[in-house]
Amino acid sequence: MEPLVRHERAGGVTTITLDSPRNRNALSSRLLGELDDALRLALAEPSVRVIVLTGSGPVFCAGADLKEQRSGDAPVTTSFPDVLRLIWESPKPVVCRLNGTARAGGLGLVAACDFAVAPDSASFAFTEVRLGVAPAMIAVTCLRRLDRRAAAEYFLTGEVFDARRAVEIGLLTRAVPAGDLDAEVARYTDMLLRGGPEALAATKRLVREVPLMSFDEGLRRMADLSADRFTSAEGQEGIRAFREKRPPSWTPS
Repeated sequence: MEPLVRHERAGGVTTITLDSPRNRNALSSRLLGELDDALRLALAEPSVRVIVLTGSGPVFCAGADLKEQRSGDAPVTTSFPDVLRLIWESPKPVVCRLNGTARAGGLGLVAACDFAVAPDSASFAFTEVRLGVAPAMIAVTCLRRLDRRAAAEYFLTGEVFDARRAVEIGLLTRAVPAGDLDAEVARYTDMLLRGGPEALAATKRLVREVPLMSFDEGLRRMADLSADRFTSAEGQEGIRAFREKRPPSWTPS
């Protein structure tokens, strides 16, 4: 049986590819299981510094596998939350390279990633209400990214919107011409590889957590974090490398 998810590593970057184009990379229970495995392998491998999530074919992800959902077992609800949590809480930066259009549950994956880059020809829609269901699980990641008015607009109407609008409302980081997609993703991964692994993980946490803190708590906890990072082995190495005008030890050769 051919795998539905492929992964390959090169130069500190693991690329995980949804590879089920026959059903537009729909979130079947098998695909989600393989995606979970691929993410855990990448997270456990010290040489992997950045994860890129992409798809094969013209569609990044069409959402839930509706053939499975008709069975009544709702397998996506048992495995999808774990996948979203792995991406959202990953200490390693995750870049979504959208190879094309995304719908419904696929947008939950997009929103879970730290960066999302798409061709400017891609389109998007939260189609759940038109099927009589709700964008429930993906709301957990999407509502942490999207402008609230825009979220209400597109969650409630199911209207299709373009990549330019997706950038405006916070779903995408960048929309570029299709021919520039790989170069733009590489630009991000190259920049991320320059950051210290521990510093990147700490910075990912603070981006999520600081907005939830009171002003005084934020200052107190971030003062502690700042002191911890400056005195850490990684922080001291970074300072030495800067003074000696050389790349720090974590930079891939």
